[in-house]
Amino acid sequence: MDDGVIVRVTDPEAATRRALDESERHTRAAVLKRALAAGGTLALGGVAIAGLPRLALSAPSPSQDVRVLNLVLLLEHLEADFYAEATRRGRLTGELRQFARVVGRHEQEHVAFIRKALGSAARKKPTLSFGSATGNPSEFTAAALAIEDLSVAAYNGQAANLTKGTLGAAARIVSVEARHAAWIRFIAGKVPAPEPTDAPATAAQVEARISRTGFVRS
Repeated sequence: MDDGVIVRVTDPEAATRRALDESERHTRAAVLKRALAAGGTLALGGVAIAGLPRLALSAPSPSQDVRVLNLVLLLEHLEADFYAEATRRGRLTGELRQFARVVGRHEQEHVAFIRKALGSAARKKPTLSFGSATGNPSEFTAAALAIEDLSVAAYNGQAANLTKGTLGAAARIVSVEARHAAWIRFIAGKVPAPEPTDAPATAAQVEARISRTGFVRS
């Protein structure tokens, strides 16, 4: 672990956090608990899911897999570039700097993984601009809290909309995203898992929250 002072942010609920709505907190475990409480079953190895809300208008299909994977690919591009820029700027210290480095590498691998799965159907990388959020520790923490929570919400919200094989692939990522969310919460002095259950986000909700960050320009 890097030497340095652990950044404890007293007020990370800045503009980015408000824009993305703190109520959208999600973990893989929360989805499991909700499914079981509803009498359903959950098998994240790409087998069967029941008891989970379906947040799309059609049943799972290859074409729907493409739409869902491109949605989360947008988020993964945003995360990967956000952490890469923060690392390049060199304004973070201690555990916050380590978080940006480690999680940034994860997000780059997620981008490569999803783009490989999509092949020629992968969306174009967006134009991104993060302003001071990658250089100011407090702003960085607020933004990281927001986008990590949103990422888990996006994966959880689309789980029941994926075909079996694609679901198994997505499950390999969402558990890591949940760990990212817990880690940045710990750094910020927040409870890593504040709620026992959470509502997943629809594709429309995810897109709206991405738009409100102002990070995606095209």
